[in-house]
Amino acid sequence: MYPPELEKLIEYAIIDGELTSKEREILIRKSIELGIDQAEFEMVIDARVFEAKQKLSQKNSTSENTVPKSESSLDSKTTHCPNCKSPLEGFVTSCDYCGNDLTDKKSNTTIHNLFQLLTDAEELRREDSDNPFAAVGRFYADAFSSITGPSKVDSKKIEIISSFPIPTSKEDILEFLTLAIPRAKKIGNLFTRNNPENKSHNLLAPVWKNKCDQVILKAKIAMREDSESLRLVENLANELKS
Repeated sequence: MYPPELEKLIEYAIIDGELTSKEREILIRKSIELGIDQAEFEMVIDARVFEAKQKLSQKNSTSENTVPKSESSLDSKTTHCPNCKSPLEGFVTSCDYCGNDLTDKKSNTTIHNLFQLLTDAEELRREDSDNPFAAVGRFYADAFSSITGPSKVDSKKIEIISSFPIPTSKEDILEFLTLAIPRAKKIGNLFTRNNPENKSHNLLAPVWKNKCDQVILKAKIAMREDSESLRLVENLANELKS
């Protein structure tokens, strides 16, 4: 409908079903540069945000027992700055009114929950290894995984990572990327990448990378005016590419 660069910007801005005032301002500014009618564009944007919210709601309803919603995303509409008590929108790194650095939101517990869920899923694999019948089944599943697809445990991990909500505070974004980027890189060489100790990691690496890309792109928009935070995100993005 719109030029590819604008469509991509819209996609990244509403990926979490929210559109902050700063993100809206950036999109409108870009649409004006491209000669797009502002009233029509705002109407389309509102519709896109609504559609994104609907899709996220449907996805969350099917995986509500997989990953708990981020605490800060639940109260993003009613959160207030701890310094000046002014209302805050979701996904902001500093207060627009007093400039206070918002690093005290507590959604980092959700990030810890993510890794706990992945650990619990891996535990199922270990339990299977103690069952001789399950072990035989797992042997054949691993042998034919290129045909049959990921194992039950790996499929569960993929769903956990894919459905994890994008962090909403600077502290949580940086913590998530620091923990996730090493997992987003494949390990081993041509001869060792399919070894048992590398295979599961490499299977999940593209899933981690996709989630990191989503978080980085969203962060670049939200932190546009926070040069220090943006520099940290850029460094992490370069590390992901290396």
